[in-house]
Amino acid sequence: MSTQTIVTHLIELRTRITHALIALLLVFICLFPWASDLYTLLAQPLLAKLPQGTQMIATDVTTPFFVPVKVAMMAAFLITLPYILLQMWKFVAPGLYAHEKKFLFPVILSSVLLFVAGMAFAYFAVFPAVFGFVIAAAPEGVAVMTDIEKYLGFVMGMFLAFGVSFQVPVAVVVMVRMGVVTVEKLREARPYVIVGAFIVGAVLTPPDVISQFMLAVPMWLLFEVGVIVASKMKPKPVAEAAQ
Repeated sequence: MSTQTIVTHLIELRTRITHALIALLLVFICLFPWASDLYTLLAQPLLAKLPQGTQMIATDVTTPFFVPVKVAMMAAFLITLPYILLQMWKFVAPGLYAHEKKFLFPVILSSVLLFVAGMAFAYFAVFPAVFGFVIAAAPEGVAVMTDIEKYLGFVMGMFLAFGVSFQVPVAVVVMVRMGVVTVEKLREARPYVIVGAFIVGAVLTPPDVISQFMLAVPMWLLFEVGVIVASKMKPKPVAEAAQ
């Protein structure tokens, strides 16, 4: 590859990154006035479960300002994610073969949609169950008043755990398409996958059975979905894999 070609690619990469950052900044600026409202929306699953008369607290001087700002930035990233991915796609697409484009685009789109679905599942289904259990299990006389920064850290960790866990069907399809494993082997490994899903659920979720099941069962079902989709696909030809 010539120096001129490398420079051209670097300029193109800089252009795509610049466009993505500008879009992210513009959306963040638009959301900034409602940063506190966004945090309230994020905290709603916990606020709805707190006993009457209790509330969340801030233990640091700057926390009431910076935590909502972080939430606004995260919301801006989610909103601009399609545009950011579009910029990434415009950068890598010219170097891909037609069959690679045909396969890679649905994989990227499915991965993003599943990640968002995992976050939505955590917010609407898992959080109410977990917070209800934790607050109900608190000893008598103990006031549950969570720090807003610690709550944000917990929520982001759960979002990440469920978003990544929901990538199971994408991973299954990619492995089968690349010839790493066959559908038959995956079906034979089903018992190990189920056990592994519950182990992952125990590690990534709070120490209560409800949230563990709410992560493990979707992972198992998504594995089954991935196997069904992969069974409809043809594995990557050997000659193509060698390229």
